[in-house]
Amino acid sequence: MLLDKSEMIHVDSRTPKYLQVVNLILEDIEKGELMVGDRIPSINETSFDLLLSRDTVEKAYNELRDRGIITSVRGKGFYVASTNMASKSKVLLLFNKLSSYKKLIYYSIVESLGDQATVDLQIHHYNKRLFEDFLERYIGKYNYYVLAPHFFDQEGHPDAAYELIKRIPKDKLLIIDRAVKGHENEFPGIYQDFSKDIFEALESGISHLKKYERLILVFPKGGMYPEEIIDGFKKFCFFHDFKNLVIDGMDDEEPLENGECYIVLSESDLVSVVKKSREQSLCLGKNIGLISYNDTPLKEILAEGITTVSTDFVHMGKSIAEQILGSEDRIPIKNPFRLTIRKSL
Repeated sequence: MLLDKSEMIHVDSRTPKYLQVVNLILEDIEKGELMVGDRIPSINETSFDLLLSRDTVEKAYNELRDRGIITSVRGKGFYVASTNMASKSKVLLLFNKLSSYKKLIYYSIVESLGDQATVDLQIHHYNKRLFEDFLERYIGKYNYYVLAPHFFDQEGHPDAAYELIKRIPKDKLLIIDRAVKGHENEFPGIYQDFSKDIFEALESGISHLKKYERLILVFPKGGMYPEEIIDGFKKFCFFHDFKNLVIDGMDDEEPLENGECYIVLSESDLVSVVKKSREQSLCLGKNIGLISYNDTPLKEILAEGITTVSTDFVHMGKSIAEQILGSEDRIPIKNPFRLTIRKSL
């Protein structure tokens, strides 16, 4: 079984050592070398045989027990409880909302995990109380919890919800979409750096932006958008000497001004700018500029092409799946973000 397999633990592998132990036992089950009722070596025996720490082996055995593959009998040791390889990892996604972009992440995770895990989804709607209810109901019932930590307090201010997040065992928690403010390097996963992302994206298109007299960020109030976007926008305008303005929405009565570039977050404001430009006979990319947050296939063809700033949602889901499967290091990873130039700029 595990004897004489120490050479099969690869120190430099991207797969954590405890998962390598899990995989070794699963391989023995798949080959028929371990059957239901068979005893497997104790934690101390496996630690000695594989030259691993006791904590690493214990973590592997706990993982197998959570999956229903092994069971422990007090005073006797560990035994194979099931040879059903369909005993998959269970993953709970805790998203803040189910937007078109979150759907991209969801489907990317499900597709990347394939038949190696089952995935459930719950939406906390930015609500800490609802998130706490989910924790009370689901802690201990899943192998992994993937959390989008977008929360707001009763006054509408961002809330890290750190004390609640700490209730999830660290080895089972992955953060997605944004880091936990003040604890950016504490939890593995993949995130956007909203301030840095918008700053660097606008810098990459500065040659196009210089033809406009003023940059206007349309940032809706109460829309639950990360306020770090405003910080990054303001820093960019300060460092590169752009006149700028932040408004909370497009006024139906307010006309567009020639020589201005609008950066819009919501789809309704995007539609408003496109409609107004047509009504005022202003040419996108010439008289006014338009940049939309988050890319979609529709924006490639709308108004002959809308310039976007966007993270790669498919990559985000794939990266989370790879961290769950152990094929990617479980560390905090910044997701790619880019400016895609189209005719509207």
